[in-house]
Amino acid sequence: MKSVAVYCGSSSGNKEEYTQQAQEMGRELARRGLTLVYGGGCVGLMGVIADAVLAEGGKVIGVIPGFLADKELAHKGCTELHVVETMHQRKLLMADLAEGFVAMPGGFGTLEELFEVLTWGQLGLHGKPVGLLNTLGFYDSLLGLLDHMSGEAFLRVENRNQVLQNASAAALLDAMEQYKPLRLEKWLTPSTT
Repeated sequence: MKSVAVYCGSSSGNKEEYTQQAQEMGRELARRGLTLVYGGGCVGLMGVIADAVLAEGGKVIGVIPGFLADKELAHKGCTELHVVETMHQRKLLMADLAEGFVAMPGGFGTLEELFEVLTWGQLGLHGKPVGLLNTLGFYDSLLGLLDHMSGEAFLRVENRNQVLQNASAAALLDAMEQYKPLRLEKWLTPSTT
């Protein structure tokens, strides 16, 4: 794994620990020589993680649609900054550039990006690790929902278990670096319906 796409808020949230963990994730990526691929903004947790990677001498690739470049204030310090036309192009380019994915605390956009790459992995479109930086238990309710989905037979246990999570940036990246892709046939056969 040489690059990690990080999905996170363009807000910093209301607890200092969110900022601290974003800084730690940025430092950890840089220490390991992992390139940060992210949404290209300089505000919120997006800006915090990019600044932390850059401060440690790491590489940052930002991908931002033109219509958000002013709203999210495109980060001018990125090693590379790609300005694309649409959100779909942003997500596709980020996925192509990344060899792993991390969701830190965020809102609708973070969840949408997270679930898209999880779905792509479930369908066998990639075999890259996907992890949650579970700062202050931010994702505990989501993990409970995934357990419920699995318990109700809407999500295979094997697919549920592919979602890595940890409150420590170092431990999460360790797990991602050791990740082995699961090869399951997604589709049900007539005998299993």
